[in-house]
Amino acid sequence: MQLKGKSAIVTGSTSGIGLGIAQALAAQGANIMLNGFGTAEEIEAAKVAVKTKAHPEAVILYSNADMTKASDIEAMVNDAKAGFGAVDIVVNNAGVQHTALVEEFPVAKWDMLLALLLSAAFHTTRLTVADMKTRKWGRIVNIASVHGLVASTMKSAYVSAKHGVVGLTKVVALETAGTGVTCNAICPGWVLTPLVQKQIDALAAKEQLSNEDAKAKLLGEKQPTKAFATPEEIGEFVLFLCSEGAQQITGAALTMDGGWSAQ
Repeated sequence: MQLKGKSAIVTGSTSGIGLGIAQALAAQGANIMLNGFGTAEEIEAAKVAVKTKAHPEAVILYSNADMTKASDIEAMVNDAKAGFGAVDIVVNNAGVQHTALVEEFPVAKWDMLLALLLSAAFHTTRLTVADMKTRKWGRIVNIASVHGLVASTMKSAYVSAKHGVVGLTKVVALETAGTGVTCNAICPGWVLTPLVQKQIDALAAKEQLSNEDAKAKLLGEKQPTKAFATPEEIGEFVLFLCSEGAQQITGAALTMDGGWSAQ
């Protein structure tokens, strides 16, 4: 229970990576503000999944804030402060993907991805970091991507935004150095989430492959270990960055990409 009494906002946490992170933080005693879209049943299932891991005294809240809207983000942060008393940990995870050639990329999609993947992290940070510095403890963890370090075709908005997240991470780390607050970016490669499973299923159907062969093909193109990371592993990574052992790690872009960026 290393985080008992601490409170965290995890954006995009009703499924996938975000849910894995929320469960890991809850298992160490943290209060959790969940956030994300889904049906009422999906949101309730996410709440239950976190509550089953949480300390009995932990408070689990949910916000349906649209992370592309600054006003929604401010309302979510204010709700977390009111519900918990303070926000100690922010994990910026919410994200989507859209693929197209640059000349064909819809302008509305570009604007939406930049708002969700980059501006949202700016807003959550600007609304919480001053209080963290005052209390002399805080952890900001940005879930960037290997695409914050390298590029792939058809992903101009995603790659641009994730490079921006890495840059934002470095600036915040410098501005908080010596205050007890750290800011780091985790840069995963392929992670086995429900959304990625849909990509695997689509590839299997398109090329008439077995599910395992489709996974191998997807991984083989980029990830040398030929194994997916899991939401649980990323949750454990976030826990480490919240630990006292990581207090001198700040401003880092930390890969969890199976060797992708080492090539």
